[in-house]
Amino acid sequence: MARPKPETFDKAKTVAENRRARFDYAIDEKFEAGIALQGTEVKSLRFGEGSIAESYADVEEGEIWLINANIPEFSHGNRFNHDPRRRRKLLLHQSEINKLTGAVERKGMTLVPLSIYFNGQGRAKVELALAKGKKAHDKRATQKERDWKREQGRLLKDHG
Repeated sequence: MARPKPETFDKAKTVAENRRARFDYAIDEKFEAGIALQGTEVKSLRFGEGSIAESYADVEEGEIWLINANIPEFSHGNRFNHDPRRRRKLLLHQSEINKLTGAVERKGMTLVPLSIYFNGQGRAKVELALAKGKKAHDKRATQKERDWKREQGRLLKDHG
């Protein structure tokens, strides 16, 4: 019998975070995916370098790829350095790949990377979200709600 997956992921050290994704997309479901990296990419990530601000994931030929993620060259990498914006394969179970593929093709959803982190075992992982793009009025509502929560916090702090 398969062990149930935990609700939250074991994030020991977060390297890169896509904060804009939560504003631009309505997050439906989250997945934890491994990422196929070269040696100098791992070293760059361990130093806390990397950006997934403009990146996205795509399904091609039954595999999921992380596209446009920027992991800069390692400073001591010499000729063995990697291409900073190369496509990187995401490692998921076949059932998860099938589920994501179906959602992207049928429902018009998007695969958005939320963060890159190292788990408790020291493995680089990507938190991948199945999301639907927000319209302008949804974004305004989110901003309005965020401002109201901030104002509530100020009022409680002043009077509480």
